[in-house]
Amino acid sequence: MIARPDDPTSERDSPIPDQPTTVLVIPAFNEEGRLDLKAFDEFLSTTGDVEFQFVDDGSTDATSRLLEGLRLRHPSRIRVDISKENEGKAAAVRRGVIAALGRSPQFVGYWDADLSTPLAEVGPMSTLLHERPTVDMVLGSRVRRLGSVVHRSAVKHYSGRLFATAASISLGLPVYDTQCGAKLFRAQSMIARAFDEPFTTTWAFDVELLARYVALAREYDLDPTERLYEYPLRTWIDRSGSKVRILDRPRALWEVIRVGIALRRRLRRSR
Repeated sequence: MIARPDDPTSERDSPIPDQPTTVLVIPAFNEEGRLDLKAFDEFLSTTGDVEFQFVDDGSTDATSRLLEGLRLRHPSRIRVDISKENEGKAAAVRRGVIAALGRSPQFVGYWDADLSTPLAEVGPMSTLLHERPTVDMVLGSRVRRLGSVVHRSAVKHYSGRLFATAASISLGLPVYDTQCGAKLFRAQSMIARAFDEPFTTTWAFDVELLARYVALAREYDLDPTERLYEYPLRTWIDRSGSKVRILDRPRALWEVIRVGIALRRRLRRSR
């Protein structure tokens, strides 16, 4: 059960019987060549408390057929939502999260279909939410450090640092990595409210989501820095075939600036 709006910090001690502990939303658009079906099969055969909500965002290749085959192999653990038109990742994630919340899980999140973040990271991120009841969001963070395996091109790394700096300033948070496609949330009212409205951004919707959460936390007089947690991934491998192009980066940066302006206006109105 999702927490009531007047009780944003409440949590469920355990999931309702026959309901999943975690539902992961997987947005997919023309992922025929990047879907690692074997990895999903292996994960589902060894992990019993995670279900998947795939959203095929108007793919024109064999993505929907592959996902349907996966669903038939795991009918109780996988749902596939197929959109006739390509609406973009932001809309696909929102659509999937709303559907996932309707299944009353304890946790909900979204994950990149190419598994650049391996599914093995789901467990540690879930454990953080179990062990830290005041944390609402766990954000995968691609920190290259000793003991980790984080493979990313230099161009993407340094452009990502520029983007992250702009996002941190716009949000007023010391966040290192907003764009990693591995995020897990506690299924409570503020998370549900953060997904209520369609996103106004395309490439920076992760930043917009965080901005919405920051504004909601302030409404409840909560400190968002105590409720957001960046988890340094042990493994992250850059996969070829990304839909993000070089020319999209300036657009994304402008979206971040817009998000920051909108957040400050909203915070001023709520004072």
